[in-house]
Amino acid sequence: MDRPRVITHNSAAVDGRLALSPGTPIMFDERWPSSGQDGYADIMRRHRPRILLEGSGSFVAGGHEPPPLPPADRPAATLLRDFVPDEIAARATKGWLTVPDSGGRVRWTYKEYPDEAWAGWHILVLAAARTPLDYLAYLRREGVPYLVVGEERVDLGAALTALRARFGAETVVATGGGRLGGALLRAGLVDEVEVEVLPMAVGGTTTAALFTAPDLDREATPTGLRLLGVEERPGGRVLLRYAVEESTL
Repeated sequence: MDRPRVITHNSAAVDGRLALSPGTPIMFDERWPSSGQDGYADIMRRHRPRILLEGSGSFVAGGHEPPPLPPADRPAATLLRDFVPDEIAARATKGWLTVPDSGGRVRWTYKEYPDEAWAGWHILVLAAARTPLDYLAYLRREGVPYLVVGEERVDLGAALTALRARFGAETVVATGGGRLGGALLRAGLVDEVEVEVLPMAVGGTTTAALFTAPDLDREATPTGLRLLGVEERPGGRVLLRYAVEESTL
């Protein structure tokens, strides 16, 4: 296998909801129970990922329109080349918080985490050939590294292969929302599923849920899972771990 092992990890209500209200990322919602640094510390201790994969929806609320950017100040041929300067790569001693953002939605106010627990981690954006050039120019001006993987949108399979080849990533933990998890699942790119079940029920019809993906047709079968472990945690939480047995593809 020329890609890293991929683990999806989410905290979810007992009904699989990843948020409390539609269009409100949990990092902007004070009602969502927070695991704080301990949550990521636990992931890093158990899996030692070189890559944490997040969705752009974790950083911008639904329907958010980012402010316009100045026109691109470099040729398209330059902007559509990967941008990972050596001096920035040298600072990512622990790994990369990697975000697919082919639409250019996120305006990055930071590139490296300020606190000691996250020292050695750096932002990395996954873009596509159709990503707006003004956004790629913005990333270069701001010193935000990016890889161009895909045409119309980010090709997750190609991105994973590139992450392993370029950064030696053997394990990727995807902590993004339902759309990212769903895209990885439908593409047959998930090896293990982790869900930390929270002692609450949310309900709803459009609130974000685990593995948001196109519906299965009558001939398709669900992805089979094999239980790896169940761990009871403080506060009524339960960590469920499953290995992927088979793909929907």
